[in-house]
Amino acid sequence: MAKLTVSPSPHIATAKTTTSIMADVIVALIPAIVASAIIFGVKSLAVIATSVVSAVLAEYIFNLCCGKKQTVKDLSAVVTGLLLALNLPANIPLWQTAVGAVFSIVVVKCLFGGIGQNFANPAITGRIFMLIAFSSTMTASVFPKADVVSTATPLAVLGGQEGELPSLVDLFIGNCGGALGEVSACALLVGGIYLLARGVIKWQTPITYILTVFVLTFIVDFDINFALAQILSGGLFIGAFFMATDYATTPNTKWGKVVFGIGCGLITVLIRLFGSYPEGVSFSILLMNILTPYIQKWTRTKPFGGVRA
Repeated sequence: MAKLTVSPSPHIATAKTTTSIMADVIVALIPAIVASAIIFGVKSLAVIATSVVSAVLAEYIFNLCCGKKQTVKDLSAVVTGLLLALNLPANIPLWQTAVGAVFSIVVVKCLFGGIGQNFANPAITGRIFMLIAFSSTMTASVFPKADVVSTATPLAVLGGQEGELPSLVDLFIGNCGGALGEVSACALLVGGIYLLARGVIKWQTPITYILTVFVLTFIVDFDINFALAQILSGGLFIGAFFMATDYATTPNTKWGKVVFGIGCGLITVLIRLFGSYPEGVSFSILLMNILTPYIQKWTRTKPFGGVRA
């Protein structure tokens, strides 16, 4: 009788590589980049370019100084720089953007061993670092029409600050204030659908994340417009589709992804409605990143041929 050989995964080879996956993410972010340039003007492109160049140089120099193999060709540093930039306001000083990018790459990624070894999403952690270090510029919002002017973000208005909340249509297309890549839910949705169609991400985390925020905010106020404004405002879509789906820092089991999405949604709502920050996406994803090893353990299935626990 032929014997079956039991071995750990992976068992199936795939043509996908880290570089190809990162290239898909970059393509998916193009609509948000274009939208930010249209809404905020040329300065948004300067912020994006500064962040990407700083991230790539930081990784290159770190590897050079430590005698490690160069990894900048895998495009992961480019993706980190893009995601960080799209979470920043258009009027942030470029030197602060560079500091945030270097922190994200060196402290959060490289010092933990590089891609796949970091415990938290580098772009998310970099944004939180900048919120603490540069709070005055990070919390300032701009909305250029004829000129660049300060304005309350939709989330700030929803949280009780003075100002007029944009219509749901304006929130969807991006006719409102906020960070570069969070204002146009439409552009982010296009990118998210592209990633789903390409098989780069699974639906469980982003859909459960967005639905959890919608359901909980609707229960609080019993106002569907309020709930819709909550999911269309702030960094929810970019967080759900592009950062809560990070391979290295989120669970890879089906039910683990669901639990992760629900947890992110719950923490986001708690921070938005009861915390001191109007936005809770970054903090929610970082906190759930810390819980990822436990979620992974609780939701993993027993391997075929494994010993009963």
